[in-house]
Formats: sequence, structure tokens, C-alpha cells
Amino acid sequence: MMHLNLKQPLVLPGHQSNVGGTRLAAPSSTAPAVASARRVVSTSSSSRRHAMPRISCSATEEIGLGGGVSAVTVDKALTVRATVEASPAIGQMYAARGLDDIGDLLGKTLLLELVSSELDPRTGLEKERVTGFAHKTLKEGRYEAEFQVPPSFGPVGAVLVENEHHKEIFIKEIKLTTGGDSSTAVTFDCNSWVHSKFDNPEKRIFFTVKSYLPSETPDGLEELRKKDLQTLRGDGHGERKDFERVYDYDVYNDLGDPDKNPGHQRPVLGGSEELPYPRRCRTGRPRTKMDPLTEMRNGHIYVPRDEQFSEVKQVTFGATTLRSGLHALLPALKPLLIKKELRFPHFPAIDDLYGDGLPLPPQTGFDAIRTVVPRVFKIVEDTTELFLRFEMPEMIERDRFSWFKDEEFARQTLAGINPLCIQLLTEFPITSKLDPAVYGPAESAITREIIENQMKCNLTVEEALAAKRLFILDYHDVFLPYVHKVRERPNTTLYGSRTIFFLTDLGTLIPLAIELTRPKSPTKPQWKQVFTHGPDATEAWLWKLAKAHVLSHDTGYHQLVSHWLRSHCCVEPYIIAANRQLSRLHPVYRLLHPHFRYTMEINALARESLINADGIIEDAFWPGKYAMEISAAAYGATWQFDTEALPNDLVKRGLAVRKDDGELELTIKDYPYAHDGLMVWNSIRQWAADYVKVYYKSDEAVAADPELQAFWEEVRTVGHGDKKDEPWWPVLDTRDSLVETLTTIMWVTSGHHSAVNFGQYHFGGYFPNRPTTIRKSMPVEENREEEMSKFLKQPEAVLLDMLPTQMQAITIMATLDILSSHSPDEEYMGEHAEPAWLAEPMVKAAFEKFSGRMKEIEGSIDECNNNPELRNRYGVGIVPYELLKPFSKPGVTGRGIPNSISI
Repeated sequence: MMHLNLKQPLVLPGHQSNVGGTRLAAPSSTAPAVASARRVVSTSSSSRRHAMPRISCSATEEIGLGGGVSAVTVDKALTVRATVEASPAIGQMYAARGLDDIGDLLGKTLLLELVSSELDPRTGLEKERVTGFAHKTLKEGRYEAEFQVPPSFGPVGAVLVENEHHKEIFIKEIKLTTGGDSSTAVTFDCNSWVHSKFDNPEKRIFFTVKSYLPSETPDGLEELRKKDLQTLRGDGHGERKDFERVYDYDVYNDLGDPDKNPGHQRPVLGGSEELPYPRRCRTGRPRTKMDPLTEMRNGHIYVPRDEQFSEVKQVTFGATTLRSGLHALLPALKPLLIKKELRFPHFPAIDDLYGDGLPLPPQTGFDAIRTVVPRVFKIVEDTTELFLRFEMPEMIERDRFSWFKDEEFARQTLAGINPLCIQLLTEFPITSKLDPAVYGPAESAITREIIENQMKCNLTVEEALAAKRLFILDYHDVFLPYVHKVRERPNTTLYGSRTIFFLTDLGTLIPLAIELTRPKSPTKPQWKQVFTHGPDATEAWLWKLAKAHVLSHDTGYHQLVSHWLRSHCCVEPYIIAANRQLSRLHPVYRLLHPHFRYTMEINALARESLINADGIIEDAFWPGKYAMEISAAAYGATWQFDTEALPNDLVKRGLAVRKDDGELELTIKDYPYAHDGLMVWNSIRQWAADYVKVYYKSDEAVAADPELQAFWEEVRTVGHGDKKDEPWWPVLDTRDSLVETLTTIMWVTSGHHSAVNFGQYHFGGYFPNRPTTIRKSMPVEENREEEMSKFLKQPEAVLLDMLPTQMQAITIMATLDILSSHSPDEEYMGEHAEPAWLAEPMVKAAFEKFSGRMKEIEGSIDECNNNPELRNRYGVGIVPYELLKPFSKPGVTGRGIPNSISI
């Protein structure tokens, strides 16, 4: 999206129009002509059935009294010049285009139509359009057209474009100038692809930046507004084509590929009580031969054209490297790595990945890989030898042994990459909610004596609970049903786990005890054991092994639930519903649209390369083929829209209490994620509240908005249809409820996602800190005498045996490097205003305040990170918490809050 500095045009005395659009003013005897615009779309009655919807484009405008447009009424035709800035796709730019080049020479490749937003007062029908071809100029990508606009035309409601090329073309902007005076230029900010008429005869439409509630739509736009949405919804049939812009729903039935390999069959997620799930974008691909419920995985996954990555993102950066880079890199490494032990032989070998690197054999294709994953490859000076060498993560650069320390293990639950799962312990003894007849005794093995011995502060358990000083990381019930399934996989194991933490007087956490549980089976009883950092070497090393298991549990849950499910997956239904039910003219669509940029594309790429059968997640994370099933189980058991709001989430987990005045008080004062997150949340909420008040003058206006109500009804009953009857869904019947809902969506797509994504390489780039899989069970399980003997002799070797293999580690490290990186065209919260916001003075002022608050948050976070009293973010070797600093430069920075989920 281009961001325009909207200039104030010269205002002449004259007619005040309250109809949205661009008023083209002819020169008068007293002053030069002016044009004041806002983008609106209308079609003629003869072609209304072919109206092609279009992402809103912006134009500068002069707001007159009553919100109208200042203009001059004259009696003679007005000469209007249109300038179009366009470009073909990068792959087409230097290719011979044959007929298209000839068409450009003849001046008949872009047909423009100016449409009035007023109806003809005599007939009540649309006024006749003003039409003309734009001719290509000597300047690359520029087209120009000239129109004679009749004096009765009224405000220009839209510019329609018919692309006569045989290939799609990217329209950057269209400028309308009157009387040869460039100061009167009205700019339509398009930044979108226009399909070829040979693919689809319907014209592309560019709406005004003036936002309208449905009840306030100018008469000339009402029917088009409805038709626009109908076209975007499609008819639910047929396979979608790349150039289309149709939004529809489907279940997750395309993760497996049974026709290619019967072992790649995966269950359908969504549409059932057993595996509930949000919906994704429908592609319409045919079903597989082996399984009529599974969609074929043939070719690139469809997403609507304007949801696809920009050319910048495609060429210089992005998840496309998961396809092109990793898919070339990993097979090339296998012959080399197979000659070595599966695991790393010692910890110095792991360190070598960041130092000398791993020498690579001479092979073709590495230059291309080095282009898409540049940080992974280094050339040794004065040689042509190629090495695989990773950047040292900041936490290891600051303190090489931090990953081994209990203090850092605990600190990362508050200031790491997954600070969303720590909870206040409120009940004791701890019991499972699972059926004991299936899984074994429900009582935890963590006893009162264990906790009181480990606290070492003369507190009883009851006193510690009352003082809110005991916390739990609980992965017991969510993982226990999958323990035996995961253990059937080679070189993989799993437990249900609970970890208890104690809040010290300094505001830091220390881990007290870890419980690992294996459920009963037809052949074995339940096994559970509690580990503590005991007084001797054996207990101390068992404690380290138990921590490794918990870290792998936390890593898996983070990737599958905190990251993928709660941001990427659950947001896609909001995007689909918004495009299907909210007109481009709707102010709520205009507010949310920047938060939806590229999310559908990155989700499609995830289904293609990350979460699919035998994809990166299944190959390198412990759940393997059960990964997405576990994600669905977590969705069914834990996901609620209302607790996706940060304050509600903190209260639910006992990490905050709501005081009488409605303000939150944190249970752990030095909780970096919560502290910084609430600053961001409150800033977003104020922005949403200011915005909503501009367009909705009462609660009744919210309840009476048919598009808004249809949008929210579809989110609830279709996009998240498996939870449509839950009582916690908000009802959008007041301005406050709308503000809370919009803030929640905007927070999840920005702050929440940033907190769980852009620190992945910082914390997981040294994989022993966050192992994605543990390959060996604890040596103290029954009938493991050989493992126990090895453990007593070589505990470090046992730990290395447990950690990921070389191939798994390198796969994850390269993946996290990509996923943690900001694109050069990233758009950060509060950085740029949408043209529609700038067109409304009150909204523009509200955004400027929001932008200022986000800049203030940057400074506040810096102050906190330099405060010696905040020991969870300041201290020797500690990485400052910057994941919620709003702005960043490109690359892997560990900071920055983009508007949307784009990686």
C-alpha cells in the first residue's frame, strides 16, 4: 500500500455536494479549476452484472460542510487528464510480450471509465460513463488518457479499468488532473493487480477513500456495494484460478497426500466434534483417489490475488524460501551428514555451527540456496570453499551457558518466546481432569513435602498459594493422550509434564519441581516421577534431563498452539468474513485491512511446506504426524475469542487481577510480556475507540449495521463454526463491544504474533535451549538398566542422545532464521496511515495520536530494559526484552510489531 501525503486543494466558492466522489471542477472566471476527490465506484446499468470488486483505492479530497465535497458547478465540459502508473510482473518485465507490446503502440491496452456517484435525477438510473483508452508514454509503466467530462456529471465515484493486455498488470496509482493544473491532481492509490480481460471480462473497480456505513452510502453506490460483495463471495463451486479474488471457506483437508504415499494420509481438521478447527480459504481443488475426503495437493495453493505477497517480498524475502531454499538445502546435506553420527558427538560440535561451520561438498545449486537463505552460508576468506555457518543467537553470544541455568529456564516463561502458558497455581493437591480408568491415577506425584522442601523459606503450601507465589507450566492433560502414539515413532518419546515455579522476593521465578508422567497402557501401569535440583550429582543431572523434556514440550506447544493456532490459523476466518461481508467502503473494513496483509498467503505456504504430511514440523518436532491433531485438540479445549484479548488472558491465567476501577494489577510485577503487551494493547484500544466514535454515533448504530452484523455472524457460525454455540462470543450491539472485538483482532495480528514469532531464532537458534524433539526417555523408567548404566558413566552423552539429530537441528535452525526475519517492505504498527484514514480529519488526528503513543512505548521499553530492579529483563548476560518494541529494521532483529501476520 502506498501512503500518500494528501494535499489540501484550493477551495473555490461554489456548490457543496454531499455525495461521495471526485468533483471535477471546470475553470471559473475568478480562479483556476480544482478537483477534490474521494474514491467511489458505480457501474452503468448495462454492465452492472459484470461489476468486478476491487480492493479500495484512495484519492485526495476536500471535505466540505456536512462532510461533502467542495466543488464548482459550470456549464461547459471539463478536460480531465488521467495518468496511470503501472508495471507488469517482474517475470514479464523483460520478456517479449508480443501482442501486448503492439497493443501499447496502438494505445489500446488500458480502458478507463469515470463513473459518477450520483444517479440521474430524471431517470433514477446511473449517469452515462466517461470512457477513454490510456496510451502508453515514453516513460516506462506510464499511461495517459484525456476525457471531456460534461458539466452535469457530478462527483467522480470511481475509475474502472479494463486491462486489454494478455497478462495481468500491477496498477500503482491513477491521477486525475483538471485544466492542465498539476496542483489539482487527484490520486487514486491502487497498488493492486488488474487481471487480463481475456481471463475475466469484468472490469476492476477502485473505490473512494471516503468510508460509509451501509445506511449512509450515496444513492449511486448502493447497488454496486451489494454487487461488489456478491462477486467476492463467489458461488462456492469450481476450482479457483490464480487471478481470481474469491473468498470462501473450507476445512483443513489438504495436509496429507495419500495418492503419493498412503502414509501421508491425515485426518480432516474442522467440521467434527472430535477434531474441531477454524476454517481456511477454499481452493476448490479435486479430491484424491485414495481418500474422497482429502483435497489434492497439486501445484501452488490458491489465495485471492490481492492477498499474495508483493513483488518485493517474493523476490527478496519470505516464506517462499521454505520451498526454494530449504527444499534444495536439506537433500544436498543428507549425503554429507549421513557419514557422521546421527546426533552431535559433543557440545563443541554444536558450537562449530556458529564458528568454523560445517564444510559442504562441491555441488551445484548452492549459489541459489545462498541467495534465499543468505545468513546460513559463509565463504571462508581467500578460498572458494563453502561452509554452512549460522549466526550466533544473542542469548548465547551474551552468555554461552545461559541455556543450562535454572534462572534462565524460569525467566523465559515470562520473557521468552512463549510467555503465554505460565499460570498461577490456585489448587492443591494437583489432579488431572482425564479419565483415570484410561490414563491411570489422577493425583499428581508432586507432594506438599516436595514443594515446601524446595521453597526453603519457611512457607507452607497454603501460605504460598494465598500469597500468589506458586506458578505452574502445565502440559500434563493436553499431551498425555498422545504419549503412546508419539512413542510409536522411531527415536521419539513423550510425557505429560507439570513444572512448579516459586516467585522470589526479587520478582524472579525459580523452578521447584518437574513431574513427568507416562499413562497406563494395556501392558504397563502408569509411570510418574518428580524431579528436583537435588543435593547430589545424580539428582542434579536427572533434573537437567527432565528440564530438556519440559523445554521440548514448551517448544512444541508454542509452535503448534501459541504461534500457529492462536495467530495464523484463527485469524484466517476473520479475513475471509471481512472480505465477504464488509464492503470496501465500510470503515471497519478499512480499519482491519492492514492487519490482514499477506496472512492468507503465509498460511497457504505453511500448508504447503511446514504443517503438511512429512513437512518441516512433522519431520523435526516431537509430535510428528500428530502435530496438527494436537493443535486441533488444543483448539477444542482451550480457545476462546474473549480470552484472546490480552487483559482477559492474563486474568484467566491468574497473572493479573482486575481492580474496582477496571485497571489490571499484575500478579508478577516484572512480567515483561504482560507489561509491554498491555502498553501496546491499551494504545490499540484507544485507537480503535477513537476510530469507532467517528463513524458510529450511538450503540444503536452498531446494532443496526447489517454488514457488520453479517461479518460477525459469519466469523462465529462459519469461520469458527465448530464453536458457534459457545456462550463467550461477544455480541456486537454497543460501541464498547465493537471496540473490544476490533482491539482483540488487531492485537492478535500484531502484538501477539510478534511476541511469539520474531524471537524464535534468538531463543531457538541454539537448539539445546529449546529442543524441538527429545529422542530418548528418562533413564530411570523401569526396565532401562542399560540406559541407566550409561547415564551414570556419561550423563552428557545421554543428554546429547536425547537432543535433535544434526539434520533435525539444521532444518529447524534454518527455518527459525527465516521465520524470525522482517521483510524490507514490512509495515509496523503506527508507522503509516492508510489513505482512507488521512481523508477523514478526525481519524487522521486519532491515528497521529496512536502513532505518537507507539513511539513513546519504544522509549518506555528501553527504560525498563535498563532498570536494575527489573531482573527478568536486566542483568549479567540477560537478553533485554524487545519483542514488543513497535519498530524494527529489516532482518532478524528480535523486535518490531508489524500490522499483520506476514511470516
